[in-house]
Amino acid sequence: MRSEQEMLDMLVKFAMNDERIRLVTLEGSRTNFNIPPDSFQDYDISYFVTDMDSFRESDQWLHVFGNRLMMQKPEDMELFPSELGSWFSYIILFEDGNKLDLTLIPMNEVEDYFTNSDGLVEVLLDKDALIQEEVIANDRQYWIKKPTAREFDDCCNEFWMVSTYIVKGLARKEILFAIDHLNEIARPNLLRMMAWKIGSEQGYTFSVGKNYKFINQYLPNEDWESLLSTYSENGYREMWQSLLTCYALFRTYAKAVASSLKYEYPDYDEAITRYTENIYNSLN
Repeated sequence: MRSEQEMLDMLVKFAMNDERIRLVTLEGSRTNFNIPPDSFQDYDISYFVTDMDSFRESDQWLHVFGNRLMMQKPEDMELFPSELGSWFSYIILFEDGNKLDLTLIPMNEVEDYFTNSDGLVEVLLDKDALIQEEVIANDRQYWIKKPTAREFDDCCNEFWMVSTYIVKGLARKEILFAIDHLNEIARPNLLRMMAWKIGSEQGYTFSVGKNYKFINQYLPNEDWESLLSTYSENGYREMWQSLLTCYALFRTYAKAVASSLKYEYPDYDEAITRYTENIYNSLN
Protein backbone atom coordinates (compact mmCIF):
# COMPACT_ATOMS: atom_id res chain seq x y z
CA MET A 1 0.00 0.00 0.00
CA ARG A 2 1.29 3.45 -0.90
CA SER A 3 1.96 5.66 2.12
CA GLU A 4 0.08 8.84 2.90
CA GLN A 5 3.02 10.93 1.74
CA GLU A 6 3.22 9.04 -1.54
CA MET A 7 -0.49 9.49 -2.19
CA LEU A 8 -0.54 13.19 -1.36
CA ASP A 9 2.63 13.86 -3.36
CA MET A 10 1.10 12.12 -6.37
CA LEU A 11 -2.20 13.99 -6.11
CA VAL A 12 -0.53 17.39 -5.69
CA LYS A 13 2.04 16.73 -8.44
CA PHE A 14 -0.73 15.89 -10.89
CA ALA A 15 -2.49 19.15 -10.00
CA MET A 16 0.72 21.19 -10.32
CA ASN A 17 1.22 19.87 -13.85
CA ASP A 18 -2.32 20.56 -15.00
CA GLU A 19 -3.13 24.21 -15.69
CA ARG A 20 -6.84 23.56 -15.34
CA ILE A 21 -6.41 22.80 -11.63
CA ARG A 22 -5.76 25.96 -9.57
CA LEU A 23 -6.42 24.91 -5.98
CA VAL A 24 -6.25 21.61 -4.08
CA THR A 25 -7.66 20.84 -0.65
CA LEU A 26 -7.67 17.83 1.66
CA GLU A 27 -10.74 17.24 3.79
CA GLY A 28 -12.06 14.77 6.32
CA SER A 29 -10.43 12.53 8.89
CA ARG A 30 -6.88 12.90 7.54
CA THR A 31 -6.99 16.55 8.61
CA ASN A 32 -8.36 15.78 12.09
CA PHE A 33 -5.59 15.40 14.68
CA ASN A 34 -8.16 14.04 17.16
CA ILE A 35 -8.60 10.86 15.11
CA PRO A 36 -5.83 8.24 15.23
CA PRO A 37 -4.54 7.74 11.67
CA ASP A 38 -4.84 4.37 9.95
CA SER A 39 -4.58 2.91 6.47
CA PHE A 40 -8.37 2.76 6.02
CA GLN A 41 -8.87 6.52 6.02
CA ASP A 42 -10.03 7.91 2.69
CA TYR A 43 -8.14 10.59 0.82
CA ASP A 44 -10.83 13.26 0.51
CA ILE A 45 -9.41 15.58 -2.14
CA SER A 46 -10.97 18.52 -3.99
CA TYR A 47 -9.61 19.92 -7.24
CA PHE A 48 -10.84 23.41 -8.07
CA VAL A 49 -10.80 23.59 -11.86
CA THR A 50 -11.30 26.06 -14.69
CA ASP A 51 -12.89 23.60 -17.11
CA MET A 52 -15.17 20.95 -15.65
CA ASP A 53 -16.33 19.56 -18.99
CA SER A 54 -12.86 18.65 -20.19
CA PHE A 55 -12.37 16.39 -17.18
CA ARG A 56 -15.77 14.76 -17.53
CA GLU A 57 -15.36 13.92 -21.22
CA SER A 58 -13.30 10.85 -20.39
CA ASP A 59 -12.00 8.94 -17.37
CA GLN A 60 -8.61 8.33 -18.95
CA TRP A 61 -6.89 11.01 -16.86
CA LEU A 62 -7.69 9.06 -13.69
CA HIS A 63 -5.44 6.14 -14.69
CA VAL A 64 -2.37 7.99 -13.46
CA PHE A 65 -3.52 7.54 -9.86
CA GLY A 66 -3.22 3.75 -9.96
CA ASN A 67 -5.01 0.53 -10.81
CA ARG A 68 -8.61 0.50 -9.69
CA LEU A 69 -10.66 -2.24 -8.11
CA MET A 70 -13.81 -0.16 -8.51
CA MET A 71 -14.98 3.38 -9.18
CA GLN A 72 -18.24 5.18 -8.50
CA LYS A 73 -19.36 8.50 -9.97
CA PRO A 74 -22.29 9.57 -7.75
CA GLU A 75 -23.25 12.55 -9.91
CA ASP A 76 -23.52 10.28 -12.95
CA MET A 77 -26.05 7.90 -11.40
CA GLU A 78 -29.78 7.76 -12.13
CA LEU A 79 -31.05 5.77 -9.15
CA PHE A 80 -29.42 8.09 -6.61
CA PRO A 81 -29.92 11.78 -7.55
CA SER A 82 -26.95 14.15 -7.29
CA GLU A 83 -26.63 16.23 -4.14
CA LEU A 84 -23.54 18.23 -5.10
CA GLY A 85 -25.01 20.63 -7.62
CA SER A 86 -22.35 21.57 -10.17
CA TRP A 87 -19.63 19.55 -8.43
CA PHE A 88 -18.57 16.16 -9.73
CA SER A 89 -16.96 13.38 -7.72
CA TYR A 90 -15.11 10.11 -8.20
CA ILE A 91 -14.97 7.50 -5.46
CA ILE A 92 -12.12 5.12 -6.22
CA LEU A 93 -10.84 2.01 -4.45
CA PHE A 94 -7.36 1.10 -5.68
CA GLU A 95 -5.78 -2.34 -5.88
CA ASP A 96 -3.30 -1.41 -3.14
CA GLY A 97 -6.17 -0.73 -0.70
CA ASN A 98 -6.06 3.06 -0.78
CA LYS A 99 -9.37 4.86 -1.30
CA LEU A 100 -9.73 8.24 -2.99
CA ASP A 101 -12.78 10.50 -2.87
CA LEU A 102 -11.92 13.10 -5.51
CA THR A 103 -14.24 16.03 -6.15
CA LEU A 104 -14.05 18.52 -9.02
CA ILE A 105 -15.33 21.99 -8.10
CA PRO A 106 -15.69 24.99 -10.46
CA MET A 107 -13.37 27.86 -9.65
CA ASN A 108 -16.27 30.27 -9.21
CA GLU A 109 -17.39 28.30 -6.14
CA VAL A 110 -14.22 28.65 -4.07
CA GLU A 111 -15.76 31.20 -1.72
CA ASP A 112 -18.90 29.13 -1.18
CA TYR A 113 -16.77 26.06 -0.49
CA PHE A 114 -14.85 27.68 2.35
CA THR A 115 -17.92 29.47 3.70
CA ASN A 116 -19.83 26.20 4.01
CA SER A 117 -16.88 24.05 5.05
CA ASP A 118 -17.23 21.83 8.11
CA GLY A 119 -13.82 23.03 9.31
CA LEU A 120 -11.89 19.89 8.44
CA VAL A 121 -9.97 21.39 5.52
CA GLU A 122 -6.29 21.72 4.68
CA VAL A 123 -4.99 23.60 1.63
CA LEU A 124 -2.43 21.50 -0.25
CA LEU A 125 -1.90 23.73 -3.30
CA ASP A 126 -2.92 27.28 -4.12
CA LYS A 127 -1.43 28.37 -7.45
CA ASP A 128 -3.05 31.79 -7.49
CA ALA A 129 -2.75 32.68 -3.78
CA LEU A 130 -6.51 32.79 -3.49
CA ILE A 131 -6.59 31.90 0.19
CA GLN A 132 -5.40 34.95 2.09
CA GLU A 133 -5.91 33.68 5.63
CA GLU A 134 -4.33 30.55 7.05
CA VAL A 135 -6.72 27.60 7.08
CA ILE A 136 -6.38 25.45 10.21
CA ALA A 137 -8.42 22.25 10.27
CA ASN A 138 -10.63 21.66 13.30
CA ASP A 139 -13.56 19.42 14.18
CA ARG A 140 -15.46 21.98 16.26
CA GLN A 141 -18.59 21.55 14.13
CA TYR A 142 -18.83 17.93 15.28
CA TRP A 143 -18.44 18.56 18.99
CA ILE A 144 -21.24 17.44 21.27
CA LYS A 145 -23.67 20.33 21.54
CA LYS A 146 -25.57 21.20 24.68
CA PRO A 147 -29.25 20.56 23.94
CA THR A 148 -31.87 23.21 24.49
CA ALA A 149 -34.89 22.26 26.57
CA ARG A 150 -36.89 21.95 23.35
CA GLU A 151 -34.28 19.72 21.70
CA PHE A 152 -34.21 17.51 24.77
CA ASP A 153 -37.99 17.21 24.77
CA ASP A 154 -38.07 16.52 21.02
CA CYS A 155 -35.55 13.72 21.41
CA CYS A 156 -37.61 12.12 24.17
CA ASN A 157 -40.82 12.54 22.21
CA GLU A 158 -39.36 10.98 19.05
CA PHE A 159 -37.83 8.03 20.89
CA TRP A 160 -40.94 7.08 22.79
CA MET A 161 -43.40 7.68 19.95
CA VAL A 162 -41.35 5.70 17.42
CA SER A 163 -41.02 2.87 19.92
CA THR A 164 -44.77 2.29 19.50
CA TYR A 165 -44.19 1.63 15.80
CA ILE A 166 -41.60 -0.98 16.73
CA VAL A 167 -44.06 -2.60 19.13
CA LYS A 168 -46.72 -2.62 16.41
CA GLY A 169 -44.29 -4.17 13.93
CA LEU A 170 -43.35 -6.93 16.36
CA ALA A 171 -46.96 -7.61 17.28
CA ARG A 172 -47.89 -7.92 13.60
CA LYS A 173 -44.90 -10.16 12.90
CA GLU A 174 -43.48 -7.50 10.57
CA ILE A 175 -39.93 -7.79 11.79
CA LEU A 176 -38.24 -5.82 9.01
CA PHE A 177 -40.56 -2.87 9.72
CA ALA A 178 -39.65 -3.07 13.41
CA ILE A 179 -35.92 -3.43 12.76
CA ASP A 180 -35.93 -0.42 10.42
CA HIS A 181 -37.59 1.84 13.00
CA LEU A 182 -35.24 0.68 15.73
CA ASN A 183 -32.12 1.15 13.63
CA GLU A 184 -33.04 4.34 11.80
CA ILE A 185 -34.88 6.34 14.46
CA ALA A 186 -35.10 4.93 17.98
CA ARG A 187 -31.49 3.89 18.60
CA PRO A 188 -30.01 7.03 16.97
CA ASN A 189 -32.00 9.07 19.48
CA LEU A 190 -30.71 6.89 22.28
CA LEU A 191 -27.16 7.51 21.08
CA ARG A 192 -27.87 11.24 20.87
CA MET A 193 -29.08 11.23 24.47
CA MET A 194 -26.02 9.27 25.58
CA ALA A 195 -23.76 11.82 23.90
CA TRP A 196 -25.62 14.65 25.65
CA LYS A 197 -25.03 13.01 29.01
CA ILE A 198 -21.33 12.62 28.21
CA GLY A 199 -21.21 16.30 27.27
CA SER A 200 -23.01 17.35 30.44
CA GLU A 201 -20.39 15.52 32.48
CA GLN A 202 -17.20 16.23 30.54
CA GLY A 203 -17.95 19.43 28.65
CA TYR A 204 -18.99 20.22 25.11
CA THR A 205 -15.51 20.52 23.67
CA PHE A 206 -15.02 17.26 21.79
CA SER A 207 -16.65 14.83 19.39
CA VAL A 208 -17.65 11.22 19.89
CA GLY A 209 -17.03 10.63 16.20
CA LYS A 210 -19.06 10.02 13.09
CA ASN A 211 -21.91 7.59 13.80
CA TYR A 212 -20.89 7.81 17.49
CA LYS A 213 -17.97 5.49 16.73
CA PHE A 214 -15.92 6.61 19.74
CA ILE A 215 -18.77 6.67 22.26
CA ASN A 216 -17.58 3.44 23.90
CA GLN A 217 -14.57 5.38 25.24
CA TYR A 218 -16.92 7.42 27.44
CA LEU A 219 -19.46 4.81 28.56
CA PRO A 220 -19.32 2.45 31.55
CA ASN A 221 -18.53 -1.07 30.32
CA GLU A 222 -21.90 -2.34 31.50
CA ASP A 223 -23.78 0.26 29.49
CA TRP A 224 -21.60 -0.33 26.43
CA GLU A 225 -22.36 -4.05 26.57
CA SER A 226 -26.05 -3.31 26.99
CA LEU A 227 -26.00 -0.97 23.99
CA LEU A 228 -24.27 -3.60 21.84
CA SER A 229 -26.86 -6.16 22.85
CA THR A 230 -29.58 -4.04 21.23
CA TYR A 231 -28.09 -4.89 17.84
CA SER A 232 -29.30 -8.48 18.32
CA GLU A 233 -32.20 -8.48 15.85
CA ASN A 234 -32.32 -11.89 14.24
CA GLY A 235 -35.64 -12.96 15.73
CA TYR A 236 -38.72 -11.71 17.57
CA ARG A 237 -37.47 -12.66 21.00
CA GLU A 238 -34.20 -10.84 20.33
CA MET A 239 -36.01 -7.78 19.01
CA TRP A 240 -38.26 -7.51 22.06
CA GLN A 241 -35.24 -7.74 24.33
CA SER A 242 -33.35 -5.15 22.27
CA LEU A 243 -36.28 -2.75 22.46
CA LEU A 244 -36.69 -3.14 26.22
CA THR A 245 -32.96 -2.64 26.72
CA CYS A 246 -33.18 0.56 24.68
CA TYR A 247 -36.01 1.67 26.95
CA ALA A 248 -33.91 1.13 30.06
CA LEU A 249 -30.85 2.86 28.65
CA PHE A 250 -32.81 5.82 27.29
CA ARG A 251 -34.62 6.29 30.59
CA THR A 252 -31.36 6.25 32.56
CA TYR A 253 -29.50 8.66 30.30
CA ALA A 254 -32.41 11.00 29.66
CA LYS A 255 -33.15 11.37 33.36
CA ALA A 256 -29.48 12.10 34.01
CA VAL A 257 -29.46 14.81 31.32
CA ALA A 258 -32.70 16.26 32.66
CA SER A 259 -31.27 16.39 36.16
CA SER A 260 -28.00 17.96 35.02
CA LEU A 261 -29.61 20.64 32.84
CA LYS A 262 -32.68 21.20 35.01
CA TYR A 263 -35.03 20.02 32.27
CA GLU A 264 -38.30 18.17 32.77
CA TYR A 265 -38.35 14.50 31.87
CA PRO A 266 -41.68 13.56 30.22
CA ASP A 267 -44.14 11.39 32.07
CA TYR A 268 -45.25 9.43 28.99
CA ASP A 269 -42.25 7.11 29.49
CA GLU A 270 -44.31 5.24 32.09
CA ALA A 271 -47.39 5.13 29.87
CA ILE A 272 -45.52 3.84 26.80
CA THR A 273 -43.61 1.29 28.85
CA ARG A 274 -46.89 -0.02 30.28
CA TYR A 275 -48.41 -0.07 26.77
CA THR A 276 -45.43 -2.07 25.51
CA GLU A 277 -45.51 -4.55 28.37
CA ASN A 278 -49.25 -5.14 27.92
CA ILE A 279 -48.83 -6.00 24.24
CA TYR A 280 -45.74 -8.11 24.88
CA ASN A 281 -47.49 -10.07 27.63
CA SER A 282 -50.55 -10.63 25.45
CA LEU A 283 -48.36 -12.32 22.86
CA ASN A 284 -46.60 -14.64 25.31
